[in-house]
Amino acid sequence: MSWQNNVLRVNLTEGSITTEPLNMQWAQEYLGERGLATKYLIEGMDPRADAMSPENMLIFATGPLTGTMSSTSGRFAVVTKGPLTNAIACSNSGGKFGASLKFAGYDMLILEGKSPKPVYLHIVDDEVTLHDADDLWGTTVWHTEEAIKERHNDPQLKVASIGVAGEKGVRYACIVNDLHRAAGRSGVGAVMGAKNLKAIAAHGTKGVTVKDMPRFMDTVKRTWKKLADDPAREELTELGTNAMIDSMQEFGGLPTNNFQKVQFEGTSKINPEAMVTPNANGHTNLITNKACFGCTIACGRIAHIDQNHFSIVNRKEYWHASGGLEYETAYAFGPVVGVDDIDALTFAGYLMNEHGMDPISFGATLAAAMELFEMGIITVADTDGVALNFGNAEALTIMAEKTGKYEGFGQILALGSKRMCEKYGHPEVSMAVKGQEFAGYDSRALPGMGLGYATSNRGACHLKHDVFAQDMEDQSAKGKAEPCKTSQDAIATIDSTGLCLFTSGSWDLSDYADQIDAACAGEWTTERLEQTGERIWNLERQFNLAAGLTRADDTLPPRLLNDPAPSGTAKGRVCELTTMLDEYYELRGWNQQGEPTEATINRLGL
Repeated sequence: MSWQNNVLRVNLTEGSITTEPLNMQWAQEYLGERGLATKYLIEGMDPRADAMSPENMLIFATGPLTGTMSSTSGRFAVVTKGPLTNAIACSNSGGKFGASLKFAGYDMLILEGKSPKPVYLHIVDDEVTLHDADDLWGTTVWHTEEAIKERHNDPQLKVASIGVAGEKGVRYACIVNDLHRAAGRSGVGAVMGAKNLKAIAAHGTKGVTVKDMPRFMDTVKRTWKKLADDPAREELTELGTNAMIDSMQEFGGLPTNNFQKVQFEGTSKINPEAMVTPNANGHTNLITNKACFGCTIACGRIAHIDQNHFSIVNRKEYWHASGGLEYETAYAFGPVVGVDDIDALTFAGYLMNEHGMDPISFGATLAAAMELFEMGIITVADTDGVALNFGNAEALTIMAEKTGKYEGFGQILALGSKRMCEKYGHPEVSMAVKGQEFAGYDSRALPGMGLGYATSNRGACHLKHDVFAQDMEDQSAKGKAEPCKTSQDAIATIDSTGLCLFTSGSWDLSDYADQIDAACAGEWTTERLEQTGERIWNLERQFNLAAGLTRADDTLPPRLLNDPAPSGTAKGRVCELTTMLDEYYELRGWNQQGEPTEATINRLGL
């Protein structure tokens, strides 16, 4: 129970739509969402296939707790081979789309092949159809969602779609659902575009069932209260994730000017207080907070832009509310590119939602371009006449729009920082791991974060491990391998439940085990979830090894390894990765080449 025991498989090449029973043995081993979709991916495709080819699979997967009464039960994952990294891509999203797919009766949607023409998929319970999308191709996410709802006269449809960025193969294009939630990282939207699939619209009415409803509801009420009473949850509700910007500024871990600095003078102009402080025109950026399906945290922000701001003067189509600044969008459009104009940051965020792009990768790629510009490697002749100096708010907004529309220098930014910097002969300027750009934490101040970045299966990622508390207490590399490995395993499990990772600040693994055990067949204990997470992490590693990645890919940019932090609490420090990496491999049960040993494979049943 709680699983729907049903997989929807769509072969876009043939235009065929079939259903099949969920492999329950795999569900017992990999749980759901991230883990189970990875198992289907590695069994269903050659990891060496080109990420943009028809041979790549694109999987939308819910978890066993998606759509239940558990708090934050709206999560789903998109799993594929990522075109940004050529590694496993698992991109998580909230909103309401995942629950609607689950309510329609499907644990998972598997998309194979490539449609000969643009199409979208329409799902209403057992009725699943492909429709022509020629008239939608070339339009924005916002237009697409509205048009599909109107076409089917169904405002209850939940839509996940791509913009022009996904159609044109922007390497970090994302899939946007519910207008401003997104499976944001690793280029999953580019894979969807390569399949000529514009959108998926789902309306489910079947609901879900659990194994033991009385025990499940008792557990849910207990975990709801534990979440409600936690000050960490309260801060997320009141301030959102952008509260982190002040902490990182004070600590000296805030990447600024493409990681050339670790502190940003303009933080006070873009932090949570700035979001609620009226400007000279009396305009306040933040309107309210917002929750995803089943969420009792509501960390999302809804904002609007001053109509007098240069970015939207005479552009009434942007005189509305949309997603506001999260920490990573604030970092990516603020410190890392040196911009402190809150409305420019918000407008850039609008463009990410409208055109379907990952704000972290876009901002970090623009930051690399700005450094190349200030080095004299590229000039205004390359950048459509726009001066790409750090701090240029107009350059930020212009390039965000050009990239979203795949125009001019935006086509170069669309490559991602790794490919762009290699093109101009300066790969060291790219701040990425495995081709994926860094989130807003500098590894010289946070060495455990650096180890997590280096070893993350999907490239640099702040959400696949948690060594934050240990790093804040001790900035040495000593002892960071164990919490990095343990947290990676735990998060792999949480990402497979259908619940949001932000609950992990208030719950421990036993809280997830209690909910799963009451909802799902089988006996689920904390120890079993620990091993499930380890199994998932190693399976992802096996995919990457088969795809051609090696130990050499578990590294950090030279700047973080060789150039000491210029200020802050880590002043004079570099990230000491090598020592941590050797210890990490040993704890993982991998050889020195980063390959799981036979004993590890046998122990985990891989």
